[in-house]
Amino acid sequence: MSDEQTTTGGPERRGPEPEEIRFFGTTWVEHDGGYALRRAGVAAGSLALAAAGALVLRFAFEGLVVADVGGFVGILVVAGFAICSALAFRRTWEGFTRRPDPSAASTADKSAQGLQLIGFIGSLLAYFCRSLVEAPGEKLHRAEFAAARERHERRRGARTGNPAARKTKATGRKRR
Repeated sequence: MSDEQTTTGGPERRGPEPEEIRFFGTTWVEHDGGYALRRAGVAAGSLALAAAGALVLRFAFEGLVVADVGGFVGILVVAGFAICSALAFRRTWEGFTRRPDPSAASTADKSAQGLQLIGFIGSLLAYFCRSLVEAPGEKLHRAEFAAARERHERRRGARTGNPAARKTKATGRKRR
């Protein structure tokens, strides 16, 4: 998010602009432009995709049963998908509340991508649960946007006025 971009208020008013959220754009700022309808659509879509994914996994498991690989392999597959889904849910949920640390992002994120791919149902369910409350990531974006506006106002307030006039008020004598 850049503090120097022009807001939608017009060219005379400069300041930070809100970051867009996937499927919502900037409607999360004022909850306008079909925000509630988009939230309902995102919730329904993510739940439908999670159900479709579960159906595909069920067909895959039935393939293992037909192949007669044994009960132990079946338990391992179910446990693997359950654990990966739980980890993907937690990681996705945390992504809605805080940004990842850029210094630790390289190795940890690459190793977790496989877990999130396997546990895609957990990620979809996290998206569904969060969209029932707000746009996924809205709280994080709102806090960052408010901090950027505050920084902008502080910088802007420090630049207003004549610096020479401020010095005369502080010392109590006129400058010549």
